[in-house]
Amino acid sequence: MMKVKKLLSLLLATLILAAFFVGCGGVSEEEMAELQALRQEVAALQEESQDLSSEKAKLEREIAELNTKLDQCAKDKEQTKKNLEAMGM
Repeated sequence: MMKVKKLLSLLLATLILAAFFVGCGGVSEEEMAELQALRQEVAALQEESQDLSSEKAKLEREIAELNTKLDQCAKDKEQTKKNLEAMGM
């Protein structure tokens, strides 16, 4: 019985919304132009977001490479220090 009530409530809400939208007028040319401009802006922002994500990934790879080199330099420095101590210098 509860499912039937929910279904009827949903159906009633759908009918009310449909009646509301039918009662509304059409979309004006100004509104369509504004919608098109907004769509273009969204597309441009999405493209910019993708470009920034690509740049971020590139920078993260560069940072990882530099950190690897830095770690290797630290190891080489430590090894050189050990070698100099072994030579008595």
